[in-house]
Amino acid sequence: MSQFVVIRRTAVLTLALLLSCAQLALAQIQPGDDQRQAAVEVAESLRYGHYADTALDDTWSQLAFERYLDILDGQRSFLLESDVEEFRHLEERIDDMLFEGELAPAYQLYQRYHERAENRFEWLLDALDEGLEFTYETDKRLDLDRREAPWPSSEAELDELWSKRLKNDALTLDISGQDEEQVESNLRQRYEGQLSRLRQTNAEDVFGLFMAAVTSSIDPHTEYLSPRQGESFDIQMRLSLEGIGAMLQSDGEYVKVTSLVPGGPADRAGVLEPADRIVGVGQEDEGETVNVVGMRLDEVVDLIRGPKGTVVRLDVVPAEAVDMTRSHEVKITRDTVNLEDQAAKGEIIEVERDEGVQRIGVITIPTFYVDFDAWQAGEEEFRSTTRDVAREVERLKAEGIDGIMLDLRNNGGGALQEANSLLGLFIDRGPTVQVRDARGRISLYGDTETGTIYDGPLAVLVNRLSASASEIFAGAIQDYGRGLVLGSATFGKGTVQTLNDLSYGQIKLTRAKFYRISGESTQNRGVEPDILFPDMVDPERIGESSLDNALEWDTVQAVQYRHYGEPWEYLETLRSRHRERADSHPNFVYLKERVELARRMREEHTSVSLDRELRQREVESRDAQQLELENRRRKALGLEPLDELIDARSEPDEGEAESDEPVERVQVTEAAAILADYAELTERRLAGRF
Repeated sequence: MSQFVVIRRTAVLTLALLLSCAQLALAQIQPGDDQRQAAVEVAESLRYGHYADTALDDTWSQLAFERYLDILDGQRSFLLESDVEEFRHLEERIDDMLFEGELAPAYQLYQRYHERAENRFEWLLDALDEGLEFTYETDKRLDLDRREAPWPSSEAELDELWSKRLKNDALTLDISGQDEEQVESNLRQRYEGQLSRLRQTNAEDVFGLFMAAVTSSIDPHTEYLSPRQGESFDIQMRLSLEGIGAMLQSDGEYVKVTSLVPGGPADRAGVLEPADRIVGVGQEDEGETVNVVGMRLDEVVDLIRGPKGTVVRLDVVPAEAVDMTRSHEVKITRDTVNLEDQAAKGEIIEVERDEGVQRIGVITIPTFYVDFDAWQAGEEEFRSTTRDVAREVERLKAEGIDGIMLDLRNNGGGALQEANSLLGLFIDRGPTVQVRDARGRISLYGDTETGTIYDGPLAVLVNRLSASASEIFAGAIQDYGRGLVLGSATFGKGTVQTLNDLSYGQIKLTRAKFYRISGESTQNRGVEPDILFPDMVDPERIGESSLDNALEWDTVQAVQYRHYGEPWEYLETLRSRHRERADSHPNFVYLKERVELARRMREEHTSVSLDRELRQREVESRDAQQLELENRRRKALGLEPLDELIDARSEPDEGEAESDEPVERVQVTEAAAILADYAELTERRLAGRF
């Protein structure tokens, strides 16, 4: 009996020692003096340097507190209601904590989350050790989005939630074709990886999370950059980063593609689209694919980044997928982006009309670029957007064109000076954009060169990924009445950021806002086209208005400017002709119906069944609807129907009809037809025959 007591006491002491070590490990995640000082500097920067007149007071503290909870546990799957209530006092303290450099309470809240998350991943691994039940016969469903759900009130409620999540994770892999051994192995790798990364969290990581809550509660483009993040940002600004050329962001426990670098490897390969989710990363043609679900964004970026010429394999879930059952592997060869890859390029589209063929010149402008090194060195022949477009315009004019269209789709912006000078090719001097700073002072930028190189019919084609300088240019063309703007509403990025050094790290701070010469901001709303096209990019997932705490749209006073034309007088006729063509063009009909189908699926499928048979029927039903839509398009084009759904970005099968152009190409050809109509109508007006 005494021996049992000794053994039991030894076990208790050992357990106490282990618990003490675990608590000590957690206690070591404490803010350092560098972080405390940086917090004070961030607070001062936000108070005195940010464009928005935001008072860092108790009301703001509530926003920052909720934002911190969203960053830590956005799906409300780890923390209990009692945990949140225990730290509720921070709602009115975060402003004081920042200005005083008192970060301990924020770290304590993180540590509570850390404990809950660590326990939950251990719970999942224990469940795997006990063996998965691969029956999947249940009437239960799992909500796909818990951002607005109440916080769980008990451990039992959390157990029920995570039992569903575990079942869903396993069922998703099962339906994708993996056997029981593969399912268990993949889930173990995922949970062990998440647990390992959680345990590697250090004080700087926690500080970064808290600062992300502080800055993004004011606007989504203001952010704190740690010394490591600042170094990565500098590399990207020097354009020497070798990777796939894609901008990524966190989306819950997934990593989402937000945009592609024009001319970059992913853009050239055509295998990724905005809102695609990356769930796995592998290297070269063989080897293990690392499951990146739940992995931190910077760690996923590190896996994808690599030496030029090497291959990265990505497991991708398409943007339109409702759940995660439809993933496919793509391969991209890493490379650097050269100026030539982003250069403006022209072509001619012939539009058939009863009275003959009209030739429309199309100039694709992937980004607003300038060779700063050559320009600063005083070289006369340095490359720039304006110079390259001017060259293309002269070439197209020499070949006899009836109008010119500038394709700014997917153009995320670039050098503002190029938007100004490019406009000067089409107007005879004048303002391009107004920039308002935090003090309300407005600076006017524009073209100062006399003369134009083209004054004929003009159109600009944009989409949801046209941002910043693209929006400024398109908005100016629209305001001047210089031409038509066609496509879908643009991104809505109408703010200006500067990068400032702190004693520890840097802060990217929103300092100004763009306004059109009409006085309207491009912020949040973007530029609304004169004639709208359907766009597969979901504005609720991509774009300024989809971002939390985006600054609002507003206006300032308009500046004086002249009208070069009145295209709005022709819009009723142009829209009528466009609808007649669009309603009968198979690819335009397909685009419109596919957008509507994707919207309907998102609205209808807010949860997934955990019953295998029902889940399989749901997946097959969605695939069948998309296959039916695709085959209607193919039948109308005279193409052979497909037997099964394939991703539109896949390589065509051998023997696939070459006449099947990319669906999005119809936006270019239809925009050319609209411009041809506009050229005809304006010519009639000039001839007095309208």
